[in-house]
Amino acid sequence: MMLNKIHHIAIICSDYEVSKKFYTKVLGLTMIKETYRAERLSYKLDLALNGQYTIELFSFPNPPERPSRPESTGLRHLAFEVDDLDVVVANLEQQNIYVEPIRVDEITDKRFTFIADPDRLPIEFYEK
Repeated sequence: MMLNKIHHIAIICSDYEVSKKFYTKVLGLTMIKETYRAERLSYKLDLALNGQYTIELFSFPNPPERPSRPESTGLRHLAFEVDDLDVVVANLEQQNIYVEPIRVDEITDKRFTFIADPDRLPIEFYEK
């Protein structure tokens, strides 16, 4: 089997409108298509980063909470590459988003930090 790339990442949120605002207004992803699936009482929002399809944001009635942060089984976190971590941190803090202290990857010597999405999914910003 030959893989080409990651096609998308699926995220289930507990409050669709809050998460939609977070991913589009705070992180700046663009909406490709929004679909309401009445039979499932569910929204599916396709989001892009720099024109590339990246995230499917889903809502479902009463999804279970994430068991722990960040070491629960399954997806640990999302990581976005950024050019200037200081600019990203300043922008997030202006929006009253808590940003963890900046750390340095001991293997690559690159700087990174984390925030959490509205459902406490860790989001990493990793400096290029």
